[in-house]
Amino acid sequence: MLNFRQAIKISLGSVGSAKLRSGLTTLGIIIGIAAVVANVSLGASFNLFFKEEINALGSNFIIVFSQEPNLFYTDELEIIDKTPGVMGVSPIKQQLGEVTYLSQTKNINIVGVSEDYEDTANIIMEEGSFITDQDKFSAVIGSDVAYEKFDRNISSRSSIDVTFRLEGGETMTQTFKVKGIIESPETSFAEGGIDRDVSIFVPVSTINEMLEEEDFGAFFIMSGSLENVEEVSDEVDERLARNFGVSSRDLDDEDAKPYTIFNQADVLEQVNQLSDSLAAFLVAVALISLLVGSIGIMNIMLVTVTERTREIGIMKALGYSSTDVLLLFIVEAMILSLLGGIMGLGVGMAGAYAVTNFLDLPFLYPHYILEIGLGVALIVGVAAGAYPANKAAKMNPVDALRYE
Repeated sequence: MLNFRQAIKISLGSVGSAKLRSGLTTLGIIIGIAAVVANVSLGASFNLFFKEEINALGSNFIIVFSQEPNLFYTDELEIIDKTPGVMGVSPIKQQLGEVTYLSQTKNINIVGVSEDYEDTANIIMEEGSFITDQDKFSAVIGSDVAYEKFDRNISSRSSIDVTFRLEGGETMTQTFKVKGIIESPETSFAEGGIDRDVSIFVPVSTINEMLEEEDFGAFFIMSGSLENVEEVSDEVDERLARNFGVSSRDLDDEDAKPYTIFNQADVLEQVNQLSDSLAAFLVAVALISLLVGSIGIMNIMLVTVTERTREIGIMKALGYSSTDVLLLFIVEAMILSLLGGIMGLGVGMAGAYAVTNFLDLPFLYPHYILEIGLGVALIVGVAAGAYPANKAAKMNPVDALRYE
């Protein structure tokens, strides 16, 4: 009776006696396993990247956009501010303005916010400080505005003139003192519709005063934690809907409400679905390569059975059973597949690292990839070697001995 250790020893000898053929056989498995491992790693990296992008957008954020002009006023701001679980809220008012610095004028997005926007939107200052509710003609600027928009750099304590065109053709100009420069965020994700790098932030009361208006375009809200962000979002939604006369049964009907509300949990859920779909697609593509590799092993094992027909006859004549022959050929297929799997793990890891570096993604190599790689390789080896091994085990020893 052939034991497993003896089967491994004989199979290793067989693999070693035909190095070139064995190497070419494992090449398909190497490519397949490398593709699976690299794509699983890339899927995890994309998932982490998207989560970091969303988290950089704000702290447990909830965003409410008006879908109609002149919808949000101070009353709506107070309703949100008094909602249980709301830790901070900033109204938002955006307007394109003409900004003049040292006789040079550019059209730049002007954003009116309150001091709460710094925390709710995770603003990090590169220089100076963010505006407060006590400021009037102070501004903080994005890094591109500071260093790219104008011929000369703008620094803290510089002065800029902001001009708005009002209805009727009139203009309103005010001089703002630059209070600070916002650090360019690592995230490239849409920041609630605001690109910090190319925007100028001023007190929302000031922009409304200049525009001779009182409404807000949106609210940027921060809840106490990510765990309760959906609960707080639902409560804000319910209170605003009641304020605008929307019945509770129409809360889930987005067309019935004059505003749009979404939160960090909603965005993360959508991102997870996207990244899971991407990962599934990448793995599916990789499995095609793995299928090709398994077919290669099966073909080589069938050739090996034919070449070793006489050897099989001698083994059976010496008392080896069909089970022994079956075990021997399955072990050989498993060894070829495992060798390819081990090398594929290394190639896949290197490939994933190179791609994440090139795309500037976080490199993530989940611990379960090792089990996946070797497990898949083992399954492929057994599956690919089963038919050839069964064919060898069923050979008649007399016919095998007479085979030339």
